[in-house]
Amino acid sequence: MSDIKKIVLAYSGGLDTSVICRWLVDTYQAEVVCFCADLGQGEELTGVPEKATASGASKCHVDDLRAEFARDFIQPMMRAAAIYEGYYLLGTSIARPLIAKRLVEIARAEGAQAISHGATGKGNDQVRFELAALSLAPELSVIAPWREWDMKSRTDLLEYVAKAGIPVQASHAKPYSIDANLLHTSYEGGVLEDPNCAPEEDMFLTTVSPERAPDTPEEIEIEFAAGDPVALNGKRLAPHEFLAELNRLGGKHGIGRVDLVENRFVGMKSRGVYETPGGTIWYHAHRALEAITLDREVLHLRDSLIPRYAELVYNGFWFAPERGMLQAAFDHAQRHVTGTVRMKLYKGNVIVAGRTSPVSLYTADLATFEADTVYDQKDAEGFIRLNALRLKVGARAQGG
Repeated sequence: MSDIKKIVLAYSGGLDTSVICRWLVDTYQAEVVCFCADLGQGEELTGVPEKATASGASKCHVDDLRAEFARDFIQPMMRAAAIYEGYYLLGTSIARPLIAKRLVEIARAEGAQAISHGATGKGNDQVRFELAALSLAPELSVIAPWREWDMKSRTDLLEYVAKAGIPVQASHAKPYSIDANLLHTSYEGGVLEDPNCAPEEDMFLTTVSPERAPDTPEEIEIEFAAGDPVALNGKRLAPHEFLAELNRLGGKHGIGRVDLVENRFVGMKSRGVYETPGGTIWYHAHRALEAITLDREVLHLRDSLIPRYAELVYNGFWFAPERGMLQAAFDHAQRHVTGTVRMKLYKGNVIVAGRTSPVSLYTADLATFEADTVYDQKDAEGFIRLNALRLKVGARAQGG
């Protein structure tokens, strides 16, 4: 402990990291430098440097990482069509490797010997932060207060900040753990720990309820090039600008709410509620364009690998070589995912209204139910017979 003179803390300004900042100063008798990543959480960053210094930090870096987040992390993940356990678009998971990357960079620049984070010993984030940090800077020590101190719950933390006079937003009445960024907002804890308890409407921050969404659908147009969105309604936008505008549109129409009991990497089930308005539209538009531009076997092979890729992101292996290998394969498959998709937004629904591509593999002459001159239907007979051969042999030899 005496070798650690300076610690860089991944700081949010919330309950956990506010307590941790003061605890690190008192426990390690070390200088604490805070780092807060601006990943698109908006007003949540107001007053963060002041909160950090009030909690004992010597200073606080607040870095705008929105462009890097969308370009180098969200976009590759979306090219992979990654989704965890059928519903979760990995909004928290994909933010952690970027936070860890910048945390390490600041620690090296500050001459720190250790980094610290606010993830609990029950959660996935401890794994994500530490796997990323150890991949990038194995020489740094990692301090995880939730695995060291004697506080056991957020109730204990609320009592701690009350005694220390540290300003935080959480309270006994509404102790949600909220994590927001450009891709999503997540909610855990409190009444949400009962999977049979519906979330209250006033909890949601970025989407209206589908019942209160406009009664008139809105149609938008998204242009893709090599698997990445490049324009929205004819206007070319940087990835973070594109996602911010999609969030506004999706939020207005009540799109992207997910209530999921998921399987954590550490071995337990956990209930999380998510808002991913823009990401949901992006995901469905991308899949619609892939349907006409990807070869059948490429699409099916890629889809068979999505669960593995999604697990790697969810579990914290963004910087692992196997994720890089899969990314290279997926990106190769995206070379011809170019074209335009029209989407209709209506009361929580994302409806494909049309898709077109200059390299579409869809051929009306082949697919038509009308007369054609390019497909001899008699050819299907031999195709079926060859595919049925093993089935016939099995039925005769083993009885049906």
